[in-house]
Amino acid sequence: MIVLITGASHTGKTLLAQKLLEKYKYPYLSIDLLKMGLIRSKNTDLTPEEDDELTDYLWPIIREIIKTTIENRQNLVVEGCYIPPDWNKDFSEEYLKDIQYYCLVMSREYIEKHFSDIKQYASEIEQRMDDSWCTMTSVLEDNARCLEMCKKYGCNYILIDECYRTDIDLEKGNGYWRKQI
Repeated sequence: MIVLITGASHTGKTLLAQKLLEKYKYPYLSIDLLKMGLIRSKNTDLTPEEDDELTDYLWPIIREIIKTTIENRQNLVVEGCYIPPDWNKDFSEEYLKDIQYYCLVMSREYIEKHFSDIKQYASEIEQRMDDSWCTMTSVLEDNARCLEMCKKYGCNYILIDECYRTDIDLEKGNGYWRKQI
């Protein structure tokens, strides 16, 4: 099984992937690590700030990793913000039956009420070297954009509205639904 976890920055994608590793023993691939490896090794001239271009560059690689993992009957969690909202067009039904997709989206109300918590827990799994760019405005805009894309492309999403939880029950189906946690 493949579990795709995407969403705006600071929504807890890596934390959720870590929790799934602990609960289900599924390894996870952080797309950020792949991105930085390709940038630092000079395999691309893109910079970490070029999100749309990085999605176009990284997605074909990630897509083929996913296909190979399914063909090898392995489990993998892939997490990162470089998964396009129309990701499923790249897979036949044979592959799709083995993929669960989750987009983490924080509501405006949650962000406004818990912004200090969002910043405080930003390094829960990975130590961020510089998080000064993360402002309430940027978090609000990024989450609104993710929600808009989920609705436009019919992607399921987990709306983080009242409280923040970091668990998903992978045994309850393929996740093509909206769930509020």
